[in-house]
Amino acid sequence: MTESRSGLRAYLTVWAGQFLSLLGSGLSGFALGVYVYRLTGSATTLGVIFALGLLPSILAAPFAGSLVDRWGTRRALLVSNAGNMAITLVLAVLLYTHTFQVWHVFPIVAVSSLVAALEVPAFGALAPQLVAKEQLGRVNGLRMFAVAASQVLAPVTAGFLLLAIQIQGIILVDFVSFLVAILTLLAVPIPAPPPTDEAATTGELRLWADFTEGWRYIAGRPGLLGLLVFLASVNFSAGFIDLLITPLVLSFASPGSLGTVLTLGGIGMVVTSVAVSVRGGPRRRVRGILGFSLVMAAATVLGAARPDVVLVAVAAFIFMGALGVAISTNQTIWQTKVEQRLMGRAISIVNMVSQVPQLVAYTVAGLAVDRVFAPLVGRDRVRSPALATLVGNGPGRGIALLMMVMGVLIALSVAVAAANPRLRGLEDELPDAVPETVAPPVPTTATAPR
Repeated sequence: MTESRSGLRAYLTVWAGQFLSLLGSGLSGFALGVYVYRLTGSATTLGVIFALGLLPSILAAPFAGSLVDRWGTRRALLVSNAGNMAITLVLAVLLYTHTFQVWHVFPIVAVSSLVAALEVPAFGALAPQLVAKEQLGRVNGLRMFAVAASQVLAPVTAGFLLLAIQIQGIILVDFVSFLVAILTLLAVPIPAPPPTDEAATTGELRLWADFTEGWRYIAGRPGLLGLLVFLASVNFSAGFIDLLITPLVLSFASPGSLGTVLTLGGIGMVVTSVAVSVRGGPRRRVRGILGFSLVMAAATVLGAARPDVVLVAVAAFIFMGALGVAISTNQTIWQTKVEQRLMGRAISIVNMVSQVPQLVAYTVAGLAVDRVFAPLVGRDRVRSPALATLVGNGPGRGIALLMMVMGVLIALSVAVAAANPRLRGLEDELPDAVPETVAPPVPTTATAPR
């Protein structure tokens, strides 16, 4: 019990540092987006930046997961945070010297996405190293709380800080947050990774072989493979919803109303992540993921039904709350069912397979609205009485119809997944790979980067 508490304390220390870095990144990301949009007035530029936040991470995933398993979680997190700190410092220098140009954002965001490819699997692999199996659901709830709280706090705080210390000051705050995260990593003992052949650790072919080993591990377990396919299908629909919520609300309401909707969505995720961190999430995890995904589908249809801010805000609260439970529960399944030596690769594969459909959705959502759904429904008013009954009347209802289609698609994905016996029986058929207790952390700094 003492060893378990010691591991939990170590995890909470690292979690606190990562929470601060998430908040700092949220502040700088929001402020930089506002700053660039004011300079360019171009939504297309923001769209390119948005895509660059995903694409490099997807391309790096096959190698990042292998590096996490070979380096260990401490070294991978140190490299990720140090890389982000260096990027932030470069941006701060450009801003303070008044040499910043809009094109600088593209390589900065791309490199940040690359180092994020290390951070996500490393932090996901850290929990089963330090925390007993029965506590994994709770600590994953804490992880979602950090993500949700940073999303809620960042826009409000950044708006105030832009007036108080300007964009340069916010970037320096982000720099300090990464420094704190590094100090927390150095302050706690984290188990070293199993010994590997040092001559093979940097070879691209060896890293690719490691990735394919991780893929074969998942493909050889039909329940995990079914879960992976389900996540990809839901993320495809979620990508449309993520991109379209802003133009949907702005088609009939003010930017202030949009801020209220997004804030309430973040609060919904905060509320459920706190509940998961206290209760540990659904006892039957696969059923929980499917059930809360169905709630997301219903919330999407509800929010698209009428051009009403209150209705959309309630739907956003429900959707994001259900999403928080689904994400944290999914993380717990992978942490308990995958061997620790493959954890970094498995989580990287999950992220990659989840993000690719999202990227596709970001690419085609605007075209689908402009070329298909807006002409079908009508740009300023709904021409068909039947469609008006379904999605209401007024401008932007083509967007609403597309979002409603995505909600139905999520529900269909749930139905197909529920019909898969290997996925339904995943928790019973596949033994847990995580022991009931964790080994005590090794009190050494030998796992720091060499």
